[in-house]
Amino acid sequence: MHLRLLAVNRLLERGGLIAYPTEAVFGLGCDPLNGEAVQRLLHLKGRSQGKGVILLAGRIDLLLPYLAATATQLDQALATWPGPVTWVLPCRRDVPAWLTGGRGTLAVRVTDHPLAARLSNDFGDALVSTSANRSGSRPALTATEARWRLGGRVDHVVHGDTGGRGRPTEIRDGTTGGILRH
Repeated sequence: MHLRLLAVNRLLERGGLIAYPTEAVFGLGCDPLNGEAVQRLLHLKGRSQGKGVILLAGRIDLLLPYLAATATQLDQALATWPGPVTWVLPCRRDVPAWLTGGRGTLAVRVTDHPLAARLSNDFGDALVSTSANRSGSRPALTATEARWRLGGRVDHVVHGDTGGRGRPTEIRDGTTGGILRH
């Protein structure tokens, strides 16, 4: 494993926050099972816990421990993955409210962005993925913008290019198949 990515994994294991490139924008992420890290991330964004967060993974098996989706729902999502489509799927009852916003669903995506996928795969878990900006502000499109917008409040900015998409990923409802965000 590349030395810098090994250091990023250690940082995530210790509850650190990272900014990293995704399909369209720079994401702000952390270990989803570290409640203190997620609360720090939400505070940095100025985002309510009640909105929930997206989990991004490099492989479906990293999301399965969080999900209680039916085979049909998973097949529907898998038809778009890896790729820039986030699905809101039923989750297990033990998934923390800081991820779900207190609902019985969780927003998840298997990314096709090579660096974001590698970060998740090397970490061995999904990562929280929300845009690297304060709520209501424009998301960062480059590592420089992420550093400028988040300053010293993020522990590390992973350098790399976004996937070049012009807008954030589509979000779909796993129960109805309907589009929640274009």
